[in-house]
This record gives sequence, C-alpha cells and structure tokens, in this order.
Amino acid sequence: MVIERTPLEDELGDVLEKAMRCACFGEVTLGARAGVSPEKIRDAFDYRYDFTLEEIRRLADVLGLNEVGVAALASGHYPLPKIGGLPFCLYPLRTPHGIGVANAYIVTDCGSERGVLFDTGSDGEALRRAWPPGIRGLDAIFLTHPETEHVGGLADVQRRFGPVPVFGPVGVRIPGVLALAEGAKMKPGSVEIETLATPGHAESHNCYMVRAPDLWAAHSVLVSGDILFAGSVGGAYFCSEKLKVHVKRLLELPPETVVAPGHGPLTTIKNERTFNPFVF
Repeated sequence: MVIERTPLEDELGDVLEKAMRCACFGEVTLGARAGVSPEKIRDAFDYRYDFTLEEIRRLADVLGLNEVGVAALASGHYPLPKIGGLPFCLYPLRTPHGIGVANAYIVTDCGSERGVLFDTGSDGEALRRAWPPGIRGLDAIFLTHPETEHVGGLADVQRRFGPVPVFGPVGVRIPGVLALAEGAKMKPGSVEIETLATPGHAESHNCYMVRAPDLWAAHSVLVSGDILFAGSVGGAYFCSEKLKVHVKRLLELPPETVVAPGHGPLTTIKNERTFNPFVF
C-alpha cells in the first residue's frame, strides 16, 4: 500500500479558472454573484489565497462545485488514498511538462519483462529516464489523446522496441495509430483493456479500463488521460458539456477503481467522488 507524493496537477486557482470557463463567468461576474471581490479571485489565479470559509462556500455554490473539495484545496491538504490491491504491477512514468509533469504508465505482470504502455510522455529522453529497467519489451501502446506531452516520446519508443501496435482514439492523425471506438476490448498479454470514448478536453480522447479478466474480484485501473485528475479535471478545450458528461460517467465506475491520470498523483474513484471539486 502506498500514498503518492507527486504534487496535484491543479491548485485552487486552477480549479476556479476551469470552473469559471465552464460557467462562462469572468471574475467580476463570479465576484458579484458570490459576494467576493474580483481582486481576491485574481489573486487566487496567482496562487495567493485569502478566502474565508464562508467565501469558499459561496464560490463553490455559484460555480456548482463540491464545497468539501474546494475547501481541501484551499487549505493545501487535499486527501489522497492508499493505493493497493492491484493484480498486476503499475509503473507511473513522470516526464517534465512546463512547471509540472505528464504521466505515462506501464502495466505488466509483476516480474515480467514485457508490458503495455499508456501514453509516451513529453519526449523520448525524458521517458527513458523514467523507464523501469526490468521492462525490455512492449505488447502494445495505447494513447489517450494527441497532445504533445502525451505522445512526444512515441517515435523514440518505436525505435527502441521495434514494431509495436499503437492504438488511440478515433480522429487521431498520427501515422500508424489504429483507432479504437467506444467499447472496443483488447487483450494484450494477460490484461483486458476496454476503451471509453471521452471527448471533452480534446475532440479525440479515450480513457482505458485495465482489468485482470481471470481475477473477477481484483481492482481495475482507469487510465483517465486528461479527463479526471486527483482534485480536478482537464480543461474543457473542446467541449465543456461533453467533459461534464464524461467526468460524471467516470465517477460512476466501481469505487475501488484506481485512477491513473495524465497529470498528478494516482487516486481512486471513491476518493474523487468524495473530494473532487468537479462532482457535477
């Protein structure tokens, strides 16, 4: 059992900004409706928080956010769960992206030299530095969406490991990537991977449910890309309504499901149902 020490992808100001974009509010409109000065809201964008608990409550109410999660972020103590109970090994591969990190993942039978890779990090060299030395072969690569920090290392991985089938969402324009639509299931190695089509953050975006089909009671992993994070969600750069629909859908998965997001630490569906500000 482990508790992740990787920083959250978003702080309070990021969450407020994403929620305001979804609501089509500026800081003046939000401030007027919540009874909070626009200057305080702008300060939050610069990571300077000076809200009272009552102001936090009003901001959450106006933006339709989960007050418990907003207050946790404001305090700097967002809860993270213990992660365990998986029937396979899960390797998070952190690669630098701006002031934060982007995540790729390897899923493998513990002790095996082969695995399945989800996303390929920001660039090949960064992914090499994060690569577990025991993994010497890949059965498949799955891409969540085609932003650079999630596919930047793809060509390097292909050079290192030779011909490996690469799968991604419908509409991705990367040569050689095979499109997987909603509900597609594959079984590379010993795991079963089910595709969830989840546009919203990007027009072409998939999440992937990873299961051990021979162990029906075992926990599963949701590779959530840039839809669901610990303590936040991805920016609605394609469609805010579709993003909301898919966040709600993911939060209805079994509570013990481990969430492996495109940024930030691992979490669980149960944890995010309780604390994530974007419990729509």
